[in-house]
Amino acid sequence: MPRILFVKTSSLGDVIHNCPAVSDVARALPGAEIDWMVEETFAGIPALHVRVRRVIPVAIRRWRAALWNPAAWSEMLAFRRALSAEHYDAVIDTQGLLKSALLCSIASGTTHGMERTSLREPLAARFYDVRHPIPRGSHAVERNRQLAAAALGYALGGECDYGLRADGALPIQVSAPFAVLLTMTSRAAKLWPDDRWAQLGRALRDRGIRSVLPWGSKRERVRCERVAQRIPDSVVPRHLSLQELAGLICGARGAAGVDTGVTHLCAALGIATVGIYCASDPALTGLYGNARARNLGGAGASPTAASVLSALEALL
Repeated sequence: MPRILFVKTSSLGDVIHNCPAVSDVARALPGAEIDWMVEETFAGIPALHVRVRRVIPVAIRRWRAALWNPAAWSEMLAFRRALSAEHYDAVIDTQGLLKSALLCSIASGTTHGMERTSLREPLAARFYDVRHPIPRGSHAVERNRQLAAAALGYALGGECDYGLRADGALPIQVSAPFAVLLTMTSRAAKLWPDDRWAQLGRALRDRGIRSVLPWGSKRERVRCERVAQRIPDSVVPRHLSLQELAGLICGARGAAGVDTGVTHLCAALGIATVGIYCASDPALTGLYGNARARNLGGAGASPTAASVLSALEALL
């Protein structure tokens, strides 16, 4: 029974893009025991995957900010001891960064990663026992799938299956039907104008669909509340964990969101989802693998509220 460790630590969208590779391994090697190392902030995603045996949280971001703190060093040493005590038949770094390659080197087992010309940080390739050439022009989901197949020696095939299962319990009281509007993103250039969110939300309300606007940070909450004031009967919930967000998403009629990890979570959970792209190209990292998902816009080509509404209605 092979034991496999995936190393995909961050960010949220990248972690979600790794899920189909895990599903592929489970399908190709039915008896495999699959573990996943991930930043503690995003540990809720692999925990939703039906074939992940063990989630191994790592706190690189928190440790890096507290190098002066002896408690952080104690955590790091304990993490290293616990990881090196486990043995894996294959350790697969689908992150492809220097930090993830270094984490791989701590684990006990043959390490696999992309060869240097396939990586954004070519130096990472020096830390792998086995290096695989993976085309850079493919979507991130397919690059992860190709690397896992090459590392474990199976033929890549079958549908793109994210393997995520949420219990569907609504974490807040909201009457159906409702849509999830994801206004938040890590870069200001990726934001969609408030006016367009308000237009979309009002048009949905005219069709009997309420808007729910979840948030992650205080700044995002302010933005959601500002937009919600312009959408009748809209809801800005309390802060939700990733597992709670998954439950909310599963109860929604559909979702529209900017280029952010939670929008990818909507698509991965199979609901009707429109991705709104204002400053990035969706060809390599857009919504993928869900027939009920559509990408609109691109770098310098922000979509209109009418086009987003039309695309979402076509998917519902």
